Amino acid sequence: MQPLRPSPAAFKIPESVLVVIFTPDQEVLLIRRADWGTWQSVTGSKDHPEESWLQTAIREVQEETGIDARHPDCRLQDWQLENVYDIYPAWRWRYAPEVSRNTERVFGLCVPQRTPVVLSPREHTEAQWLPWQVAADLCFSPSNAEAILMLPRFVPTAPQ
Repeated sequence: MQPLRPSPAAFKIPESVLVVIFTPDQEVLLIRRADWGTWQSVTGSKDHPEESWLQTAIREVQEETGIDARHPDCRLQDWQLENVYDIYPAWRWRYAPEVSRNTERVFGLCVPQRTPVVLSPREHTEAQWLPWQVAADLCFSPSNAEAILMLPRFVPTAPQ
């Protein structure tokens, strides 16, 4: 007997965002995944093909942390970087059968200070603010760690 598969309309779109949330002092917010227990920045897939990268980033930040990336004190920046990677076999069932790779667009969100977060308990269990180098070391995803290590390029006036 074959396992049930999602209908084509329910398949995830293989286009996602990675949003590194940080302070001017280069402290980075990490959130712990409820399913795997690993630490990461905000990530998530487009809800529909027409959703822009920017719209996806704003929505995912709101859903996963409760932070409004459009707030005047926040600065959301498209870092103009894309990672293309193989989808982990354990997660492939979420995508159409012919899909094996994902494109991830990288954003940075500067918040004025350590901002309280409201987690979605179904997705994440904990949050912590860490110095950027420590945060990079703690990330499970290599592309997430690499993005955090690039942070000084995008905050040239902040202390390193």
